[in-house]
Amino acid sequence: MSLKLTDTIVDKLPLPSAGNKITYDDDVKGFGVRVTAAGARSFILNYRTRSGLERRYTIGSRPDWKTGPAREEAKNLKKQIDVGADPMGAVAAARDAKTVADLCDRFEKEHLTKKRDSTARDYKALIKNHILPALKNKKVAEVEFTDIDGLHRKISKTAPYLANRTIAVLSKMFGLAIKWRWRTDNPAKGIERNDEQKRHRYLSPAELARLTEALITLEDQQAANIFRLLLLTGARRGEVQAAKWDQFDLAAGVWTKPSSTTKQKTMHRVPLSAPARLLLTELRGKAKDDAVYVFPGRGADHRVEIKNEWREACIAAGIVTATAIADGKGGEKVVLTPSARIHDLRHTYASVLASAGLSLPIIGALLGHSQPATTARYSHLMDDPLRQATERAGSIVMAKDGDDGAEVRPLNGVAAR
Repeated sequence: MSLKLTDTIVDKLPLPSAGNKITYDDDVKGFGVRVTAAGARSFILNYRTRSGLERRYTIGSRPDWKTGPAREEAKNLKKQIDVGADPMGAVAAARDAKTVADLCDRFEKEHLTKKRDSTARDYKALIKNHILPALKNKKVAEVEFTDIDGLHRKISKTAPYLANRTIAVLSKMFGLAIKWRWRTDNPAKGIERNDEQKRHRYLSPAELARLTEALITLEDQQAANIFRLLLLTGARRGEVQAAKWDQFDLAAGVWTKPSSTTKQKTMHRVPLSAPARLLLTELRGKAKDDAVYVFPGRGADHRVEIKNEWREACIAAGIVTATAIADGKGGEKVVLTPSARIHDLRHTYASVLASAGLSLPIIGALLGHSQPATTARYSHLMDDPLRQATERAGSIVMAKDGDDGAEVRPLNGVAAR
């Protein structure tokens, strides 16, 4: 059925007994009005794409649209269709377009599975706690620079370093989105990052002594042994927690870390000190014959969380910062937080080596650094051995008659050999 549609005619069309019925306009081919049994009236356009696919596009409903403007819209759509457009296809594409939630899901499945467990865990936490709450329902193609910049500013108010990490993850995600052809540019590019100061926190000899004592009485001795091995090897936390027995040659005193566990993605072979070998030998003796991991976990292959135990050890050792906060009752309470991170045990190991006069290349080799610049952060810790060396040189150069320079007298007046 077709006729010259008007608002009056459209509004008086009878309701079908079930489903819907379309009445076509005799002026514009394919243009009509659909009436449902429930009384809804919508203007539609039937058309055929260049590939021969038949489509039905809904222009709008009455009374929001009048018949005249709907007819003109149908004419404009037909012009676009004549040059290859597909209005209904565009609607379907928009409806099916990937969201940021989809991007996060694919990122976790295809990218994070290639990363170390600790890295994947940290990235997933950023995605869950910050990225998804802010952007999950947005279409990947519609995310703008201002969306990313706004998220960075919001997180920066309380956690500036975390804000930078979040942007780094988003930049990688949208870089992959370009590769996957989900969009053509990266909206995370150009975000001004917060200034970051590299931490140079090392335990002092006194702190180290107190921590060693505190580990003896720590209730969780598995965690205590993880901290001990970190101090004795300078390894990264993830390397120690995921260490397997087949990586150790206790007879030769060597730990061979496979490339899959190291930050540099290269195998790292390091010698073990006598105390480290003794600790591992004791642990091996207590472990099951078929044990795979040095520090097995509960509900996981290996031990993962040790933050609470680190806090307990630091409080016992007095390695804390005290902060007064409101208790909600008009008073204040003091909260103790560790003033050193678990990663600072690695720095402490390096500082002990540097203070003992070992060269930066040797320290870098033990720590598994691939770039000399990474090890250079410990150069200032070599002041003491360098001072001893220059004092010895000075005593030789300025030796008095009859003085063979064998005895060194440093500036502080204390003789040294």
